[in-house]
Amino acid sequence: MWQRLNKLPRDTRDTLFLLGVMAWVILPHAPNLPLWCTLMAAGVLSWRGWLAWAGRGLPSAWWRTGLLAITVGATWASHQTLLGRDAGVTLIVVLLTLKTLEMRARRDAFVLFFLSFFTLLTHFFFSQSLLTAMAMLLALLGLLTALVNAHRVVGTPSLASSARIAGSMALLGAPIMVLLFVLFPRVAPLWGIPSDGLSGRSGLSGSMQVGTIASLALDDSMAMRVEFEGKPPPQSELYFRGPVLSQFDGREWRAASAMAYAQRQAQTRLTVEGVPYRYQVTLEPSNRPWLMLLDAAAQPPTLTGLQARMTPELQWLADRPLTDRTRYSAESYTRYAYGRESNRATLLNDVELPTGYNPRTLQLAADLRREPGMATADSATLVGAVLQRLRTGGYVYTLEPGVFGQHTADEFWFDRKQGFCEHIASSFVILMRAMDVPARVVTGFQGGSINSVDGYWTVRNSDAHAWAEVWLEGQGWTRVDPTSAVAPARTGTLQRLAAPRGVIAEALGGALGTFSPNLLAQLRALWEASNHRWNQWVLNYTPSQQLQLLRNLGFDSPDWQDLLRVMVGALVLGSLVGAAWMLRERLPQDPWLALLNRTRLRCARLGIELPANAPPRTMAHLLHQRGMLPPELLHALVQWLLQMETLRYSPPHSAKSQRAQLKGLKMAWRRLPWPP
Repeated sequence: MWQRLNKLPRDTRDTLFLLGVMAWVILPHAPNLPLWCTLMAAGVLSWRGWLAWAGRGLPSAWWRTGLLAITVGATWASHQTLLGRDAGVTLIVVLLTLKTLEMRARRDAFVLFFLSFFTLLTHFFFSQSLLTAMAMLLALLGLLTALVNAHRVVGTPSLASSARIAGSMALLGAPIMVLLFVLFPRVAPLWGIPSDGLSGRSGLSGSMQVGTIASLALDDSMAMRVEFEGKPPPQSELYFRGPVLSQFDGREWRAASAMAYAQRQAQTRLTVEGVPYRYQVTLEPSNRPWLMLLDAAAQPPTLTGLQARMTPELQWLADRPLTDRTRYSAESYTRYAYGRESNRATLLNDVELPTGYNPRTLQLAADLRREPGMATADSATLVGAVLQRLRTGGYVYTLEPGVFGQHTADEFWFDRKQGFCEHIASSFVILMRAMDVPARVVTGFQGGSINSVDGYWTVRNSDAHAWAEVWLEGQGWTRVDPTSAVAPARTGTLQRLAAPRGVIAEALGGALGTFSPNLLAQLRALWEASNHRWNQWVLNYTPSQQLQLLRNLGFDSPDWQDLLRVMVGALVLGSLVGAAWMLRERLPQDPWLALLNRTRLRCARLGIELPANAPPRTMAHLLHQRGMLPPELLHALVQWLLQMETLRYSPPHSAKSQRAQLKGLKMAWRRLPWPP
């Protein structure tokens, strides 16, 4: 590509290269821009590229003014304002692309450089992911290459050489960038970028209609990553608790009312046993206050800048919706009990069923009660009987059970006999309630997968799950996962139902599979591990970590003023080092002269003073005249000096050959028979 560009006239080449870099700067903004703006940017850049290629003149000011008026009006129509993040980014893209239509001189190009650098920064208003950072780093190197090339006004310098200069500039600036990142005080509102709380969702909802969680199996995006300290729990116990749903209207499950919460608050006491599992969670933004914790956490998780509280149903909530990626530490017990003190008066909401729904399920409950020994059976026995029916009744766990009608439980138990986790959990809870057993639906995430690169658990939206809780006398609320009765592999060995892949994904997977069956999985694990490290080391670098760094450096009670002092001191020290290096670079550093001067100093140590401005042949003549060196050394040194003269005044044509000969003379100098 470089060679083909370099063959073009310089103006055309430089213009096309700059337009290509600008297109790369704008391209990641396509999902954030109105469609008309993306099409306009592509059209104007293509038009400007064609004008440069064909050597045509630029459009008149009337064209530019008309396009500007139209695009500003379209921006107002799209955003109903010209202010704010979204409208501002649209306008900056409009101005950047239209400015190319009046790029005639270097001054216009420098305006484009400024606008392009600013547009590059606006990407971080929408995403600060590792992928965005990598794309913007490439855009930065492209803009620096174009900027360096614009300053090389003589001749036709190659783009490759300009790219090398730009790369060296970026490397020289990297230490300053790291220093500012580490030490610049993160004081709001000067630090940080406002989040768009609607940009990310965990996939779960505060309510559940039968069939909604099945749709999440199509979403393979990240929900959270979990790092356990030590050995993790068994896979079958990896239940991350989300919303608890106890009110059912026949179609939809919802959380309990505020009055029901108040009744349960005093009678819900959590007791735990055994050794807790300690872990850290990195939760993706969901615009919900839910903190996904492993069942069950007795103490609030450790959060930065947030407060957490537990509901009477063991769900942990933050004091505000989570619109940013959130990291917290927690400890949970897989052996626990709660709700033992509850009584039937406080559990009436957990046995209610709407009238007019699922009549065959109600009849099934009555029939089960009439079976021998079941009339007086306790709740645990009834639960076992229903689970046995699921195991032996030909029920199937599937991602595509079809659309259920009004009587969802009837269709599952008698007609379809297949369903996803929420079909099974909902039908199980309805049947238990029909037998007067308090029961409710719990939603969250179950299981996940271990990343083979860093050993963290990766939990995706496709791991969303629904299970049941029943209240047993003397035991309290007890988890029952009816899905495991239908498909034990779902919770035991984490075998998920996967949505069918598209044609492209299938072809890509088949092509890579011919080289390595696990290549796609390995590449995905490597990318997710790298992205997680980026999140932890860069995006989650908090003010507390900054102050801890100063404590490690010896500060007793550091604050942001100490950060400023250390930062300024480090910058001053770095500037002094850079100034000294530049001063050294400005001094003559001719390697040929340095080697000749080294010879002069060595002769001075042997008692032979030679003039500082003497060329090699004069030095050889003076050495002969004075005759103070051993004959063997004198002969070899004279021959060496004559070779130095030849290299200086009759050098080879190529610089590479000159460097090779000079290197050979340095080695020959070391082999001279110098006296000790």
